[in-house]
Amino acid sequence: MTNYLNRSLLLLALILRGVLFAQENIALEDLWLRYAYFPSAPEEFRWMNDDHYYSLLESNAIIRYDIEKEAPVDTIVNLNRLALPEGIEADNVGEYHFSPNEKLVLIQANTQRIYRRSHREVCMVYDRASRKLQLIHEGKRISNATFSPDETKLAYVFENNLYYHDLATGRTLPITSDGVINSIINGATDWVYEEELEFTRAFQWSPDSRRIAFMRFDESLVPEYNMQTYGSLYPQLHTFKYPKAGEPNSVVTLHVFDLAAAKTINLDMGPEKDQYLARLTWADAKHVATLRLNRLQNQCDLLFSDPETGATEVVFQEKSDTYIEVSDDKWHFLEKSDDFLWRSEQDGYYHIYRYGRDGKLVKALTSGDFEVTKILGVDEAGDKVYFMSSEVSPMERRLYSVSLNGKKKELLTKEPGTHEVTLSAAYRYFVDSYSTISKPARTLLRDASGKVVKVLEENTRLSKKLAGLKIAEPTFIEVPVGDNVKLNGWMIKPADFSPDKKYPVLMYVYGGPGSQTVNNDYDPFNYIWFQMLAQKGYIVVSVDNRGTGARGRDFRTATYADLGHVEAEDQISAAKYLQTLSYVDAKRIGIWGWSYGGYMTGLCMTKGNGLFKAGISVAPVTNWRFYDSIYTERYLKTPQENPKGYDQNSPINFAKDLKGKYLLIHGTGDDNVHFQNSVEMVSALVAANKQFDLFFYPDKDHGIYGGNTRYHLFTKMTNFLLENL
Repeated sequence: MTNYLNRSLLLLALILRGVLFAQENIALEDLWLRYAYFPSAPEEFRWMNDDHYYSLLESNAIIRYDIEKEAPVDTIVNLNRLALPEGIEADNVGEYHFSPNEKLVLIQANTQRIYRRSHREVCMVYDRASRKLQLIHEGKRISNATFSPDETKLAYVFENNLYYHDLATGRTLPITSDGVINSIINGATDWVYEEELEFTRAFQWSPDSRRIAFMRFDESLVPEYNMQTYGSLYPQLHTFKYPKAGEPNSVVTLHVFDLAAAKTINLDMGPEKDQYLARLTWADAKHVATLRLNRLQNQCDLLFSDPETGATEVVFQEKSDTYIEVSDDKWHFLEKSDDFLWRSEQDGYYHIYRYGRDGKLVKALTSGDFEVTKILGVDEAGDKVYFMSSEVSPMERRLYSVSLNGKKKELLTKEPGTHEVTLSAAYRYFVDSYSTISKPARTLLRDASGKVVKVLEENTRLSKKLAGLKIAEPTFIEVPVGDNVKLNGWMIKPADFSPDKKYPVLMYVYGGPGSQTVNNDYDPFNYIWFQMLAQKGYIVVSVDNRGTGARGRDFRTATYADLGHVEAEDQISAAKYLQTLSYVDAKRIGIWGWSYGGYMTGLCMTKGNGLFKAGISVAPVTNWRFYDSIYTERYLKTPQENPKGYDQNSPINFAKDLKGKYLLIHGTGDDNVHFQNSVEMVSALVAANKQFDLFFYPDKDHGIYGGNTRYHLFTKMTNFLLENL
């Protein structure tokens, strides 16, 4: 009897232990110090030209793998055994890139971040045949290093000037010499181009390697923004050019340098100087192609320029009643014909169109009430265009292919969720990393039909860890907000949810033009934090208001020239809808967001008439007059043309209407949404005699990260919600 009792007690203890394990609580330390919920993925994956191989950076070595085999084939270069220059350690190598024929490897080390997308690093070129390493520009940090197509040279930017390095002779030759910090930039973009047009390398080799086309930015008339950095006895002043809405932009010109003649030709970009050169490439060896936007960004011209004479013609023009957004996949020039592909929303949704060089439409390759969100590649030999689409759902992204005549459209990734795809060089394979809102990414190698060839990363350990948490599966919801409009949303309830109880609700918002927070994909940070809040008895909800993406032009541009108005109305309506649910505590609804979401939170806390009990604005815009020209004018026009659009929905002008507990957070080193936004909001709140909480992070930029910073930030936000919501 005693032995039986002991065995029973032991079994009960094991069962209880299992229950406790299954109900493990989420800790912020695991989330933001140990990154315990971050999925694994292949590191620095590169397709090789021969579709039988790919490479990975593993244990400080670039390893070549056979697609069909599990084991590596060979080591391309072992950095641990390489005689690296003084001051460079193998552990400090960040990226590598092959030359066009893969005879050479560009190795980048000691990377120093500049802004969101820009960086500089020490560059070395490794010759795979001779096994020799060549240090570029005496080991000084350079930017945008790029091989010539014939692999004989390397072009790059150093201290605002463009150079090329002859790899055979070791000579470095300048292409420009007038580059000056905060005045003239050659071959790289200025701050606002980098941030809002999303590119940094402003030069392109010609296909025959004889010429380099490059942009020159004259930012001498752009006003300067001064930002103090702390940590020394006397704080330092960081000054950079930042065009706020309505202020002068850089004057951008386009040039072609002939290497053999050592001569620069100026390309005619038209008489208007207040415009944007939004993309640059070579359509072929005889034509430089440029995308030109007017300042209001409602007209986009495709320009062809002669690199010998500089003469330019307008090949195609697109206009919009609102705005046109430009991305890398806006265009694609076919090699076997003079046609080009153009991604446009001219029929109300983003689709792919084929045009001739005469600017006449040949064929619409896709159509329907869904968005082509990205063109990934064009296989002319196989007669296929590969693209990502929201056709299954605005909350998902799947890979499709379609022929160049618009027929034979095929879905290649059938699993639910959001897929991120990298195509192989010859389009025989692709890597597919996909996840759902509650399941971390699986990374698979597939053939062109979508069949799985190999599992590259399963994330089994993370999946088991998530299964051991006390969490509830999120549900996707539709939120009615009037005018026959239903908004997409998701809801996370506590695992022990009871419909007979009343729960506080935290709403998470971003809401900016074309953005989405309601996606069927895994977020290793916010999602886990939301589950932690659910463990503490909160319901967490996110709703994509009008103005957000993947639901067509009319839905997205509903906010045009009046940012914040419709979006705030929708979030307020969503909160009122939540109040009608029997299990929601109508007096305990909170809201929080970052950047545009911080702006939205500020509007809801001031214009919501006390609907929200608590709100957290992280790095918010508080006055659109403080933000940059390209982004703000794209959606609001200039402040000179549309002053009401700037003022009637800026939270700084409604500080007197603040109700509820409000926490304002900002990094003092934010080069994007300047700390000025929060400083001026504080002044307005004080003038209105409104109590609030404020916290700033010294020298932290828009991301507010590094060391313990994110852990501290989310601890502060968690405590604020526990105390005030």
